[in-house]
Amino acid sequence: MNEKVTIYDIAKKLNITAATVSRALNNNAKISETTRKLVMETANQMNYKQNQLAQALRSGRSNNVGVIVPRVDSNFFGSTIRGIEEVLQAMKYNVIICQTHEDEEREIENLNTLLNAQVDGIIISITNKSKENEKILKRITDNNIPLIFFDRRKNIDGVSSVTIDDYKAGYMATQHLIDQGCRFIAHLSGDQSLEIYENRFKGYSQALLDNDMKVNQDYVIFTKSKVEEGALAVKKLLLLDQAPDAIFSSSDFAALGAIQELKASGKSIPDDVCVVGFGNEPFTKFMELSISSVDQAALEMGKVAAEVFLEQINNKSGVKIEKKMVLSPVLQIRKSSGRK
Repeated sequence: MNEKVTIYDIAKKLNITAATVSRALNNNAKISETTRKLVMETANQMNYKQNQLAQALRSGRSNNVGVIVPRVDSNFFGSTIRGIEEVLQAMKYNVIICQTHEDEEREIENLNTLLNAQVDGIIISITNKSKENEKILKRITDNNIPLIFFDRRKNIDGVSSVTIDDYKAGYMATQHLIDQGCRFIAHLSGDQSLEIYENRFKGYSQALLDNDMKVNQDYVIFTKSKVEEGALAVKKLLLLDQAPDAIFSSSDFAALGAIQELKASGKSIPDDVCVVGFGNEPFTKFMELSISSVDQAALEMGKVAAEVFLEQINNKSGVKIEKKMVLSPVLQIRKSSGRK
């Protein structure tokens, strides 16, 4: 087994001091470009690996960024992570991914773990809006560690966020169903203590009101983002005196369950019931009955969140950067709602 190459080995080969090698490897302005290139080329030839811990101690940065998501097994969060990684890895940052599984205690554990790992920043989609995690979020901001919310956020002064316009998304999905001739539109809503679900419900409600239609609370059912929850919601809706002729779901998974249950109940889609989901999961376009869905610009959201982090970590002005970035949703119309 070969011994690890050190800066002293490079210095000996080039007949220069170890201090000069160290400065060249760390882009010290006192070193000429010719010497720096020679040292870098020799280091590569000798397969020299810099000690990352030592680098971190010298620079005060770990070059690690923590990303916390509810789960990775969804196209949306997988795509946002990909966008974050594409931007940060190009800038030599490592990405540490944590999952909360919608469990706030696990979210707090993740935040503590990332802080103990001395990450340079945290990009997070929060679990819910309760106040349990506010103490640790304050600890992050008090230590001037960049904190960026994406998709799901808390409104905290000085903290940036990247979201889509969920109100607009809810409005446009509902308006589309109205344009198809639907008059009894149900809404499968997520936990409205989260701003994203609250705003989707508000958009849904306003579209109804703007078309002289009432918001019927019997048509609003709270579901988690699971196939079985969508199926259970449809069972309840079909028991109503006036069953809905359309469903706008805040989740593609719940929309899929709703469609399965509607079919099992003998309903034709979209002739009897139109369905629109949310998230534009890959399965929505590949099914025989493709599902209309709101695209959340996941890849772009991840890239923008990473760029906001880079802007904050490289900010030398002493003035805190706070950005509230809002991306535009796109409604992908497919067979499940395309009557016209």
